[in-house]
Order: sequence, then structure tokens, then C-alpha cells
Amino acid sequence: MANARTAGAVVQVVPSGDPRATAASVEATAAATPEVVVGLGTVFGDAETLAWRTSTAATGTQLPGGGQLVLPGKTYVALYGNPSGPALGVLGEQDAPATIERAAAHAEPYRALTDSTVVPALEIIATVASAGAGDDGNYSAEAPVEQLRPLIDLAHEHGQYVVLDLQPGRTDFLTQAKRYEELLRLPNVGLALDPEWRLRPDQVHLRQIGQVDVAEVNQVVTWLADLTRANNLPQKVLILHQFQVRMIPGVNEVDQSRSELAVVVHVDGQGSQGAKQATWRTLHANAPNVAWWGWKNFYDEDVPMLTPEQTMQVEPRPAFVSYQ
Repeated sequence: MANARTAGAVVQVVPSGDPRATAASVEATAAATPEVVVGLGTVFGDAETLAWRTSTAATGTQLPGGGQLVLPGKTYVALYGNPSGPALGVLGEQDAPATIERAAAHAEPYRALTDSTVVPALEIIATVASAGAGDDGNYSAEAPVEQLRPLIDLAHEHGQYVVLDLQPGRTDFLTQAKRYEELLRLPNVGLALDPEWRLRPDQVHLRQIGQVDVAEVNQVVTWLADLTRANNLPQKVLILHQFQVRMIPGVNEVDQSRSELAVVVHVDGQGSQGAKQATWRTLHANAPNVAWWGWKNFYDEDVPMLTPEQTMQVEPRPAFVSYQ
């Protein structure tokens, strides 16, 4: 470092090797506007990795909670649903400004329960599983981008993260994800895949529980990671909803090599706490390679619904908690 300073270089200490990691490292990289970057130490990875991470940090864009990594170091507390109404979750029980306020209120009790940064969030069902085939025959009602954008912009103004949830019916997850590329180019927007509603060509909703092969999940991983890197975007969360092992066969093999994304398996079991804990243990044992986990609290279906204190006692501690 002394030699670097003598040569006129700006020295920035980044213990994690990732200049996206903290608010301070992002600010320092953006302020330096570097044309040439040298990583001193193997922690920075290869030259290509250091180059794109530095380019991203140099944008100066900060995620809710600071820095450009969604995980680790943060705990997300989200309202789940569709803004069209209350039938699909608490997110739709009030207008947009009240939704933002309610998300903040749900997150507040968690701040005293963890050393990580607590981030209020919204998980918006962008494509809703439908009883009818619809004009395109896919049994999924896709919300227009312009319908979702105002709530997403409002969340951004208030420092909240947004996840777009896909219930694709008879189409595939990648096809639906590409419909929302405009929104996924925003720095505070991630993606969730809901295999319960991924049907085969001869299936309909509520008669079968859907499933998706890990190969299709990895197609989304590749596309979303490439989109994130090409646009110098902060890391994005990719949530995989699951309450049965069969919903994502081979989920333990999901591609987690792309540091443009943080993959979270979100356990959606409902009912008695004994049953929910059994589902949690089973799914976790089935995917020991997955680093990040999510927990859902159901207002009407859980018996009883966990308090924030109880939720944060679940092991491993959830990185993403949602309320439906």
C-alpha cells in the first residue's frame, strides 16, 4: 500500500474484496472515478470480476440499507400481495401510501432483534395465477408495467426494497421475467419465482400443486445476472418460494455462482407452528448448499402467527420475512 500511495494511487481498503459491499466502499469508489484499478490480494478474484464489480460500485447507486449487496448484512421484512385488493395478501389492503407506511411499521420491531440492517420491503405479485386460460392461454394474469411502476417508485422514495413475484401458469418463468425487464433494471427491484403456480400443459390451478425443474430456475439466474452486470446494477435478490420438496426438484443445485444475485429459498408453509417448523426443517435439509432462507407469516392461516421475536428465533435465522 505504501508503494501504491508513493506511485500516486488512491488506496481503498476493502476487506471483503468486493467494492460493492458497503456504503463507504461504494461512495469511495464513485468519488475516485477510477480508470485503472489494481486489486492487491487474492480476495478480489480474477481481473474480470474486479472490473465489473468496480464499474458497478463507481455508479454510486445505493440499495435500501446501504451498499450494493442485498445480502449479507440485511434483514428484509416484506408485505406480500397484489395492489389490486386484499384477496391475495396484506399488501393490497390499503392504498399505496398506506402500504408504504404499513411496510415500515412491520419492519420496525425487527430492528431491536438483529445486528443486521432491517429493510422494509414489498413483494408484489406481478403475475397472478388465474382460474381461466385468458387470451394467451397461460392461466396467468400479467399486470402491465405501468400499473406496477407507481408503487415501485414510491417504495424507492421511502428506502424500501421491492420483489416482483411470478405465478406463471402454463408459461415458463423466464418468459414472464422478461416482460418486466424495464422494472428489473431499477436498482431496488428483485425477483421471486413461485413454483406452486407453474403448471404443465394439461394442468389447472388448485387441482395440482405446480413444480419447476432447477434447470428452468437456472435459466432465470443466468438471464437476471447478465442483465444486472450489463447495466451496472446493484446485486439483486432471487427468491424461490417452496413448501414441498417436489416443487423444485434439485433445488440444492441452483446456480449460486453469480454474485450479481443472492438466492433465497423462501419457505411458505402455513398452519400450525409444529407443521411449519417441520416443513422448514425438511426443506433446509434438502438444500444445505443454499445460504439464505426466508420465512412467511400468515395472518389468517397460521395457528398462531409468530411474533417478530419468535420469528427471529427460527434457525437458521431468516434473511427475508414476509407477511401475507
